[in-house]
Amino acid sequence: MRRRSLLTTGLTAGAISPALFLMPGTMRRAGAQFLRDLPPGVVRTHAVTTVGAPQLPADFKNFPYANPDAPKGGEIVQAEIGSFDSLNPFILRGVAGPVGAVWDTLLVSTADEPETGYAHLAQVIEIAADRRSVAFELRPEARFHDGHKLTAEDVAWTFETLMKHGRPQQRAYYADVEKAEAQGPHRVVFHFRTDQNRELPLIIGQLSVLPKHWWEKRDFTQPLTEPPLGSGPYQVGKVDFGRSLTLERVKDWWAANLPTGRGLYNFDRMRTEFFRDPTIAFEAFKAGQVDIRVENIARQWATGYDFPAVKEGRIKREQLPWNLPFGMVGFGMNTRLSKFSDPRVREAIVCAFDFEWANKNLFYDRYQRLKSYYTFTECASSGLPSKEELALLEPFRTQLPPRLFTEPYTLPVTDGSGNNRDVLRRCLALLKEAGWTVREGKLVDASGQQLSFEILLDNPPFERVLLPYTQSLAKLGIDARIRSVDPAQAQHLQEEFNFDMALMQFPESDSPGNEQIGFWSSASAKEKGSNNLMGVSSPVVDALVAKVITAPDRASQITACRALDRVLLWGWYIMPNWTAATMNVAYWNRFAHVDKPVRSGFALDSWWAVSPTKG
Repeated sequence: MRRRSLLTTGLTAGAISPALFLMPGTMRRAGAQFLRDLPPGVVRTHAVTTVGAPQLPADFKNFPYANPDAPKGGEIVQAEIGSFDSLNPFILRGVAGPVGAVWDTLLVSTADEPETGYAHLAQVIEIAADRRSVAFELRPEARFHDGHKLTAEDVAWTFETLMKHGRPQQRAYYADVEKAEAQGPHRVVFHFRTDQNRELPLIIGQLSVLPKHWWEKRDFTQPLTEPPLGSGPYQVGKVDFGRSLTLERVKDWWAANLPTGRGLYNFDRMRTEFFRDPTIAFEAFKAGQVDIRVENIARQWATGYDFPAVKEGRIKREQLPWNLPFGMVGFGMNTRLSKFSDPRVREAIVCAFDFEWANKNLFYDRYQRLKSYYTFTECASSGLPSKEELALLEPFRTQLPPRLFTEPYTLPVTDGSGNNRDVLRRCLALLKEAGWTVREGKLVDASGQQLSFEILLDNPPFERVLLPYTQSLAKLGIDARIRSVDPAQAQHLQEEFNFDMALMQFPESDSPGNEQIGFWSSASAKEKGSNNLMGVSSPVVDALVAKVITAPDRASQITACRALDRVLLWGWYIMPNWTAATMNVAYWNRFAHVDKPVRSGFALDSWWAVSPTKG
């Protein structure tokens, strides 16, 4: 899903914050243990994983970063940029508020193990001997907030409803699942179309389970304005559409004492305040009206935290290590448009950005450039293709750029002085090679039409990054303009593919799988609302995506991913942004957390309230 993190309060000089509040109901990317690596026969287990074995045994008591003795109570206020008009996050219509914590999932991942799913609504996971199905035995104590038992019929109905009426991304994600079958009140079986898709047991476990009895009286296809019924740790409280949304802790939550719930979800209330402007959101944080902030603007982290509350220790600042896969973030081009159909044009547009100047003058030299769609994973390509990669790429040699086989993918590197004339000369040569010419300072095609496009932006602080970029493009004769809109409008325009160039994120895991269909397949390029925002439509990409999904072992999967990575990079679909290896977090000192690093930087679901010290 393309939902922003609940803690994204100002989109960054480059990176979109990862999902930080690990709630039941939040879809996380991960893969399941390779089906062919499982022992023969039926497998019954408490967890599925892609990385050897789960870190936690079947009898674990709580997640390592959770405090089982944490006090319950208090409120935490977060900020989000934008607006919302619905409480139904499962459909395209409307802009949903942050309500993922209302529902439970069959399995739960942790902040340390996003590649692993531990039994939650399910008490046992059973993988069939032929690897063509997975069964979940549900906990009989599971209840919705109205007291109704949560049954296998609810699970099967949820799957069928989402496949029929849900977001296109979900249909692509679960394309290899044939059907869901309730076998009694506490056993649900998912039948697969193939035994080659290694991740199906886990991604099925990410399903948020909805109450059939409640939704049968409502239209699932419409935006929702009443509080939805769920079974998760929170329920919707006060709602002021477009302004504020409060989630209230369910005091008798059925899973509070399970290992997957113990010591978590400690706040009585989680309130999200919505702001149109990141600057106003920051001022609200400084005034104590917002409690916590992930600071993604390098300049602000370096110079903006010199106010009294920080100096007096009432606001704490932490730099936390980020040790999870990152994927790709950048300004992607809508290649459905003829102006972006030629990869030479796209390469010129990508290379006109002077990252070294921006890093030196805007980012305090904090960032490194993204150079892979699988950043911070084994799947990232580098150098020239290996012989194993070549075995996958050679059949498509005539459909691929020759340089893919002879040159490493690189982006221009300047001295940071702002003088990038040599780079721009190369860009202009590419444009001329593609049939464009400069006439009276304008880059025009054979009909005299100037190359012009809009860069869709829903985050004002990014303008200072893009303005120098548009000036570089202007030196090539390209008319590039920034179009600033609010986040809700930006989301709608992207879902309709009604944009030229826009900031987009493609999150990845250590084990890429079904989500690659939604990101890159020719079929998803035609389906509005899909994650294939750039309109990638290539038989080579389609073939490599299939190789990734059906790889028989980890080595084959890595090889297929690296080959796919190269093809995407050499397609020049996106102007890659940048990232850092740490996460900057500031919060008022009325909160505490376990002093243990987690791979995701931090896990807010394990924090708790303490007595405030406001001075």
